[in-house]
Amino acid sequence: MENDMDIRSKETKKIGIIGMIGNLFLFIIKIIISLISKSQAMFADSINSASDILASLMTYIGGKISGEPSDEDHNYGHGKAEYIFSLIISIITIYLSLKIAMEGVTSLIKKNTFEFSVWLVIVCAVTILTKLWLYFYTHKKGKESDNILILANAQDHINDVLVTSSVLIGTIAALFNIYWLDGMIAIGIAMRICYVGIQVFVESYKVLMDTSMPEGEKEKICDIVKRYGEIDHIDKITSKSVGNKFIVIVKVSVDGNMTVNESHKIAGKLKADILEIKNIYDVVVHINPV
Repeated sequence: MENDMDIRSKETKKIGIIGMIGNLFLFIIKIIISLISKSQAMFADSINSASDILASLMTYIGGKISGEPSDEDHNYGHGKAEYIFSLIISIITIYLSLKIAMEGVTSLIKKNTFEFSVWLVIVCAVTILTKLWLYFYTHKKGKESDNILILANAQDHINDVLVTSSVLIGTIAALFNIYWLDGMIAIGIAMRICYVGIQVFVESYKVLMDTSMPEGEKEKICDIVKRYGEIDHIDKITSKSVGNKFIVIVKVSVDGNMTVNESHKIAGKLKADILEIKNIYDVVVHINPV
């Protein structure tokens, strides 16, 4: 029987494969039309699709590695692999955004123009429809599995809908000889891509640096502990991340005259209750005497 980690890994890999196929298709048609029309905005959007292919590949690899079971060298599994690959994606994304911004600025300075083509409109429409489908499918799967990496991919898809919609506006503006808008939109796309890249970087960095669990989750643990009349008070609650979950260390004080067997039973029951909280990987309960 498959455990939650196996199901999570398979779902992540599946999303990665679907994303690679969809983004590869979009990249090919975008790059061809951008070269024919000389549209900087469409070229920027094609580079965005190229980065999306890489993001989907990293999602697949991250999902595959994170699904590996724990071993002697990795006692708590390989969950952080998702965030290592997310960090790599964010750095590449930020670099690409800067490159696109430079191309857009150059286009404005040189007053480049591009040839309007109905194919530009068609490619934009196909991209928007494809990305909308990818977003709804990926978002649904991400919610079902509560997978932050899949949900991040879903957010990337809806961002692409907004980006391509901007390209479509610039393309239509060309009909009225407003060519400068093409370069401006390329810069706008770059800024948006950079913003998303920074967001992914920050989230990945937090997990890799073992940021503690949210205060709301700690409060849930405190509420559980307070239900135990035998526990005098909570000494300390600490946590560290393991992928999308947390290892929690709970230190509590009980009557010093309590037997080891009695305190052990309390610790075992408390651990079981805390493990019922979502996103808790493991719990260590330490008993101190009052």
